[in-house]
Amino acid sequence: MAPAGSRPQRGRGAVAAPVTSARMRDVVVASFNVHGGVDGQGRPFDVVEACRQLDADLLVLQETWTPDQGESLARHVGDALGYHVEELAMARARLASPSPTDVVPPSWGPVLRVSGPYGLRVGIPPPGRAPQAGQALASRHGTWGMAFLSRVPLLATATLDLGQLLRDPARRGAIAVDVDIGGRPLRVIGTHMSHLSNGSVLQLRSLHRLITDPARPAVLTGDMNLWGPPLSALLPGWSRIVRGRTWPAWRPVAQLDHILVTAGVRQLGAGQVMAVAGSDHLPVRARVTLA
Repeated sequence: MAPAGSRPQRGRGAVAAPVTSARMRDVVVASFNVHGGVDGQGRPFDVVEACRQLDADLLVLQETWTPDQGESLARHVGDALGYHVEELAMARARLASPSPTDVVPPSWGPVLRVSGPYGLRVGIPPPGRAPQAGQALASRHGTWGMAFLSRVPLLATATLDLGQLLRDPARRGAIAVDVDIGGRPLRVIGTHMSHLSNGSVLQLRSLHRLITDPARPAVLTGDMNLWGPPLSALLPGWSRIVRGRTWPAWRPVAQLDHILVTAGVRQLGAGQVMAVAGSDHLPVRARVTLA
């Protein structure tokens, strides 16, 4: 599979026991923004356990974290739960956690502040430059991005480049995979879109051109950073199958995380917003098959 604007990328994660196409008649798709595996104060939460609760065949993670020296968060989850992992780095980032002697509020973390001493910060200067005033000294540099985890065999994979907006520190993209459902291919695309205030409409239009094929059954999931009605207007031909508020996790007021399908895909049961704690987003989950 090589859609226009894409480049193949292979992963190295552990692969679960093969599932034959004769047995695999449906798949569970989920999307979870994990915020680098930390809360707003840089305190880690159990991402592996959170992903275990989702019990998804195809799992898209946004805001994954890979330190310059060490294993990525996505591969850690993949090794622990038996997933094959495809990753896409989108920006440089810094992660700073409080020391045992630091006193921090018990809440999730700063919500409205753009910067602060702790937590995950995207678009920071590369290693070697002096830290800004107020930054924690015990911090790590790395990359911020997204990952696609699969525990079912993949027929093909590709990454889609959506470019970088002027006000966005990240170069956005999507990961697309094909899986076999009863002898027929199903395409599943995972992404993490920019904010509407940064001009994400342009990227959503590009994404729609790259992924929309009237003859191909497909699923699109991810943190879209956009509410349902305008998202549906920008993605004609796609239907939302999960309805529920996902952000902020402790008191949700809006749905930013979505699962959408084309006419060739049928939903089995009700889509869910999952009550999984740790991040500032709640994950979404749905079981789908071919119509």
